[in-house]
Amino acid sequence: MSQQVGSSVLNDAVADDCSSEKSESAKPMSAKDLRLGAMNILARREHSRKEVRDKLRQKFDPDTELLDAVLDQLVADDLLSDQRFSEAFVRWRVGKGQGPIRIRMELRERGIDGDAALGECEVDWFALAAEVAHKRFGTSPVTDPKERAKRMRFLQYRGFNGEQIRSALND
Repeated sequence: MSQQVGSSVLNDAVADDCSSEKSESAKPMSAKDLRLGAMNILARREHSRKEVRDKLRQKFDPDTELLDAVLDQLVADDLLSDQRFSEAFVRWRVGKGQGPIRIRMELRERGIDGDAALGECEVDWFALAAEVAHKRFGTSPVTDPKERAKRMRFLQYRGFNGEQIRSALND
């Protein structure tokens, strides 16, 4: 019986310590803290404005106006650029063999206009689709309808449209 009483006292003490830590970390957020947090995020790789906003909200839970002011200042200082992010993202995804549909969708998830970003890149999507198909399935022609459907599903998953897929599989 005394162990139960002792453990409940210990649990209450631990709970008090946790609640005091939360109250200490709930201090008002300054613009300097937000800027430092954003720069730490941007030090690893390019991010879109939406990604940085979401990460800072998750970590700090700041005031919306303060967060927008900090992000505007980062854009003015050219430390945060959606243009630079979209160019790097498209290059990265093309290098992984992904097509325009998938890239456009992933850019939209990150708050970027995918049509504009893809319009600026100079990629031969037909050649990329053929290269991805040859890398995955080799150069043997398709004779079986099931095998053709399998290859079409793969290229569709990668983000290529029907015209690009047909062109890649008819080579």
